[in-house]
Amino acid sequence: MKLVWPPTLSWSRNLGLLLLASALAGFATLSTCSPTVPTLTRVKALKVLRVATFNSPTTYYEGPAGPTGFEFDLAQSFSRDLGVELEIVVAQSPAEIIELVQSGRAHLGAGLSISPGREKRLRFTPPLRTLVPQLVYRSGEVKPKNLYELGNRLTVSVGSAEAETLHQLAAINPQLQWKESEEGSEQLLYQVANGDLDYTIAPSDLVAINQRYYPKLRVAFDLTDPQHVAWAFLRSDDSLYSIALNFIDRLDRKELVRVRDRYFGHVTRVGTYGALVLATHVQTRLPRFRALFEAAAERHGIDWRLLAAVGYQESHWDPMAISPTGVRGLMQITSDTADFLSIDDRLDPGQSIQGAARYLQRLKERLPPEVPEPDRTWMTLASYNIGTGHLMDARDLTRELGGDPDRWVDVRTNLPLLTQSKWHRQTRHGYARGHEAVTYVGNIRTYYDMLAWITGGPKLPAESTEPASKRPDQRRQEEPLNIKSPIL
Repeated sequence: MKLVWPPTLSWSRNLGLLLLASALAGFATLSTCSPTVPTLTRVKALKVLRVATFNSPTTYYEGPAGPTGFEFDLAQSFSRDLGVELEIVVAQSPAEIIELVQSGRAHLGAGLSISPGREKRLRFTPPLRTLVPQLVYRSGEVKPKNLYELGNRLTVSVGSAEAETLHQLAAINPQLQWKESEEGSEQLLYQVANGDLDYTIAPSDLVAINQRYYPKLRVAFDLTDPQHVAWAFLRSDDSLYSIALNFIDRLDRKELVRVRDRYFGHVTRVGTYGALVLATHVQTRLPRFRALFEAAAERHGIDWRLLAAVGYQESHWDPMAISPTGVRGLMQITSDTADFLSIDDRLDPGQSIQGAARYLQRLKERLPPEVPEPDRTWMTLASYNIGTGHLMDARDLTRELGGDPDRWVDVRTNLPLLTQSKWHRQTRHGYARGHEAVTYVGNIRTYYDMLAWITGGPKLPAESTEPASKRPDQRRQEEPLNIKSPIL
């Protein structure tokens, strides 16, 4: 089934109008905006289900292996159930999702929490998951006890459910103060973590995910009781809404639990094994694969311990590992990448290790020649995790902000900007979970250092120390290199 998911909202609107005009050409009495045309009829005529949501690790984003996210998975299942294609319309805020649904430019809104104000404008399905709005501050600051001691140092996203809750509280106590920002909740959390904002309120699932990457984020208290997240439809039209209710009712409870666990279950788990566990695995698991790592590393010019560190990050050296998203084997290779590398069996350790080494080598070759070592290696690892396209976007942002795009320490600082609409809207490949790539590379570097210490021998230096002025001239890469990769 073909997936249509537009890079810009304006593109989506123009395409939607063209498709709708073509599909309904035979219905002379109907217009594209006519409320007499049931939503389900328009979906069937277009052969497209248009779902409005926003970029977020809790909803939808472009991952290394393609579109992903909790809401994306469910919307894709619903579109398949309807027998139509899926089109994701990326909104910049929850308020824009509401506007898109009400205007008919989207057939449903996904990722919205239910609130009294929103229920007056839209009709919601039964809850798909729950969250709690939480007041967040930075470690080292005094933990606040209530909202009223914050003054005007509290900032929330405009049009958000959190902002609506504050307005309700202000009706009871007019002394409550806050500011509203065009930035989304994830961007505001990033600013609090960096000390640029004092306080914000964000959904608990988003807070928990971001605490893995920004450990200085702290939760002061829950603002309200748990809130429900559901799909939203026009109040004046039951056609698609009733079909969605039936779809949700038929949805396998185990499947829904599995999708929830895929995107939110990891939040409460330990992210990496400690040094003691790694040392144990070096003795109990690594000997079985060490010769394979050494052979692949020698063939492709890679330190075998670095290749082994990648394998440990990916699967903890478990050759039978299978993730909920479909990546498999010791090096957790996607099916597309396996086809690209002509790997017949992803669960075969030898094929998996050789394929990963070959792919890392190709990713390294795609980097501009002026990027020195060890920065070149760290950027290669980031490409392995997030895709070369997103890494190049981060290098462009680094250059724009006055940093050195050839130094990993500078690119690492700017990779998290790819989660912020202010920045990723300027890039070629859009939103990406840049902070995840930073953590990924950091973990592998830690494992590599530990393996080098355990096995002895020299290792890569921590950072490049050569100043940019002594390296070849930097060249902006205007066109992608001519190597077809499935995870760009």
